[in-house]
Amino acid sequence: MTKDMTEGKPLQLILRFSIPLIFGNLFQQMYNMADTIIVGQTLGLEALTAVGSTNSLNFLIIGFTTGTCSGLAIPVAQRFGAKDFRKMREFTANAAWLAIILAFVLTLLTTTLCRVILEAMHTPANIFQDAYDYFFIICLGIPFTFLYNTSSGIIRSMGDSKTPFYFLVLSTILNIVLDLALILIFHMGVAGAAWATIFSQGVSGFACLIYMRKKYEILRMTREEMRPQLYCQKILLMDSIPMGLQFSITAIGSIMMQSAVNALDAVYVSAFAAATKVKQLAMCPYDAIASACATFGGQNMGAGKNERIAKGLLSGIFIGLIYSVFIGIVLVTNGSTISWLFVDRSETQVLDAVQQFLTFSGFFYWLLPILGCTRMTIQGLGFGAVAIFAGCSELAARGLMSLFAIPAFGYTAVCVTDQTAWLAATIMVVIIFSRINRRLTGKKRI
Repeated sequence: MTKDMTEGKPLQLILRFSIPLIFGNLFQQMYNMADTIIVGQTLGLEALTAVGSTNSLNFLIIGFTTGTCSGLAIPVAQRFGAKDFRKMREFTANAAWLAIILAFVLTLLTTTLCRVILEAMHTPANIFQDAYDYFFIICLGIPFTFLYNTSSGIIRSMGDSKTPFYFLVLSTILNIVLDLALILIFHMGVAGAAWATIFSQGVSGFACLIYMRKKYEILRMTREEMRPQLYCQKILLMDSIPMGLQFSITAIGSIMMQSAVNALDAVYVSAFAAATKVKQLAMCPYDAIASACATFGGQNMGAGKNERIAKGLLSGIFIGLIYSVFIGIVLVTNGSTISWLFVDRSETQVLDAVQQFLTFSGFFYWLLPILGCTRMTIQGLGFGAVAIFAGCSELAARGLMSLFAIPAFGYTAVCVTDQTAWLAATIMVVIIFSRINRRLTGKKRI
């Protein structure tokens, strides 16, 4: 079922499109967090810390993959909005060819450099082997990550945000079952959790692909449409690589932050791992609303209805700000309680540190809808290369905090590093979008 977002009230369209994505992202986080929850509750704090120490690395890999696949879907959304279905199919086929190539290259690089990366991050010796086993296996599953994100991205570009959610629910349940089986029955430790994750990701990816091929008549291609085309691939690369780099730049900042945290006391390393999981769970709706804004912007730009783009962005920000008030109150008042999912209640020092981190975060979540919706709208319009400047601002802020503030002020500085980065990136994306919107609406040239 496709959905044309070039007609109707932007607020309603954004909200309706976002709801399945919100639940999908929540399940995606549960899918990712199942490893952490089950490892923490069954294998203990040290194993939890090992898995948590790879969070920023996983974010780097998954972030690049997600960003790249989102970029591959941009021309598809634009041609769908323009009702140019032949060209849409050609872009879809070439997106698949590029995804295969990128998945192979990224898998080869990460598996080869896995140990070197963990050593460079100063991963503590007592958790190094578990961290290596977990991260290496996750890297082996990169092709499945590409498969799911490319397939689901193309489906969403046509306005269908429900179908990827259904398959994600299936894979989440499967992941939890396999986690329990491989850890508790087959005693495979953290490696079992990683194998469960990539197998479940593969199931959801193939399910999306099969559904897409069978149910969407407008995607049924001729042999000529399936051929690799240099023109299409050039456009796809110009849209996808900047988006992948944008996510990677953000992740590099997180890796620098993780490295700085690893130099602190073990209590803070564990607290940061648990708090990051809670933070990621709380941020799910922002990613969903931002994705809705990107699809809305892409379709309307393709249809030549540029005056609707800013309206869609403001609608997304409005929805996100309402959520920010709610989640801010939850984190400030009950952040450590949520972290019981990952940390045993007897670890009082860790829980206190988790609450400190989440309290600082809760007061600044209002920045995230402005940042996320604006950035994703820019990328949905095909200006991903420009959006990299925002990522550079975020990286610079995290890097300076990690290199100077955290060593000097310890865990307190850790608690305000994200907010510093969010603010720097938000200022940049607002300036960038303002200039792009003036150009698109004919008010001013860049």
